Amino acid sequence: MTRIQANLFLLFSGAIWGAGFVAQSTAMAAIGPLWFIGLRFAIATLVALPLALIETRRATSPLPRGAMRNFIFIGLALFGGALTQQFGLLTTTVTNSGFLTGLYVIFVPALTVVFLRRRPHWIIWPAALMASFGIFLLSGGTLSGLNGGDLLTIVCAFFWAIQVLLIGIFAAGTGRPMLLSMTQFAVCAVLGSLLAVAFEPLSLDVIEAALPQILYAGVFSSGIAFICQVVGQRYTTAPQAAILLSSEALFAALFGVLLLDEVITPIGYLGCVVIFAAMLVVELVPELTKRRREAAEAAA
Repeated sequence: MTRIQANLFLLFSGAIWGAGFVAQSTAMAAIGPLWFIGLRFAIATLVALPLALIETRRATSPLPRGAMRNFIFIGLALFGGALTQQFGLLTTTVTNSGFLTGLYVIFVPALTVVFLRRRPHWIIWPAALMASFGIFLLSGGTLSGLNGGDLLTIVCAFFWAIQVLLIGIFAAGTGRPMLLSMTQFAVCAVLGSLLAVAFEPLSLDVIEAALPQILYAGVFSSGIAFICQVVGQRYTTAPQAAILLSSEALFAALFGVLLLDEVITPIGYLGCVVIFAAMLVVELVPELTKRRREAAEAAA
């Protein structure tokens, strides 16, 4: 897979997640956040299971030592992000949630420097700032007073950044993206369901009322989108992946307009342009500098 193809996978994930904000928000009119998390990731586990089995049968080398432990760590980071985002949506808007979740575009390169001692390509920093500014414009250029849900969503962005970073570290070396995906989904399903049994009531009527949103979040937002993320991140860096995945804020606004009758202001459309420009910059500049370097080396 080429880097461009990998980045298209990541962009596709962002589009699915953007629509997922709508599903996550509307579902909680019928079902509690813990049961929503447990059920959506149980479905996602079932989506990934046959792919993981096929992958295992076709594997030419054994699973590296410690790989399952690392996959579980990724699942814990994913669960932290899903939990704080879902509870945040109880008291914040879809627009604020999309903006604040997108802050992981700043957290990922910062964590890369702090914990991995790696310097991302220089374009990552201005592109991350561009994407964050674009997300801010997309939210209308203002936030309607930070509340508890907003603060939880900022914590969610930190967990999301850890998950993106860990996938960047562990996905490429194992050659088992489907097993990684299934494991992280299973961790979320088990933890979400255990907490839900303890703290939230459940009935068939509740499941039926929220079933369309659960299915979308389970099959698409969780299953397909996170699998595309894991596959795509095997061929690009975590900071670059964060820029492309931040497109979810753009798609969240788009689906908010189409499905929830929300309105994008003129400044919001400017934000869309800025986000798109950030994605183009992070895609094109490394490629152009690489070609210039190769041309210079060939000339020398």
